[in-house]
Amino acid sequence: MAYALLSVSNKEGIVPLARTLYYDFDYNLISSGGTASALEKEDIPVTRVSEYTGSPEILGGRVKTLHPKVHGGILAKRNDRDHDADRLRNLIELIDVVVVNLYPFQATVAKDGVTWDEAIENIDIGGPTMVRSAAKNHAHVAILTNPEQYELFVESLKDGTVDEMRPQLALEAFKHTAEYDKAISKWMGDQL
Repeated sequence: MAYALLSVSNKEGIVPLARTLYYDFDYNLISSGGTASALEKEDIPVTRVSEYTGSPEILGGRVKTLHPKVHGGILAKRNDRDHDADRLRNLIELIDVVVVNLYPFQATVAKDGVTWDEAIENIDIGGPTMVRSAAKNHAHVAILTNPEQYELFVESLKDGTVDEMRPQLALEAFKHTAEYDKAISKWMGDQL
């Protein structure tokens, strides 16, 4: 069984992508929070992260995807006996596609009168962790961080060129998290 994890702040294009992954390519979909709700509203079968992991979202949503079943599924090397044994022992499925874009930190701090606490709550933690995990394991996992990538990715699934596309997606993912962290550090530096 193939699994795709979808957890996006920017919902643009996520419903058609999810529908295509599920119906055309037989991916089982795992999703959290608002993304899961958006898919459920469109009657697209999805398993919520909390159901998949057996752990609830906690700390007001600060902890959702930071779980070994999520990161083990993303980071596991394929055809590695030790990784396979760990996965089987811990009931971890392989996750082959990760679709994540991050909390809108830059848009939040651009608003007039934004408070320190509002800005801090818009610093994504689980998202960058999933992005980096998927990008690190790009030999096996495709990471999509921008709705503009969805169509090309679907085409690569159709024509069998997804393996060639994954390194470029990984590069774009690392750039995405680097720019995100740069924006956070700049904003914090300006406040102190």
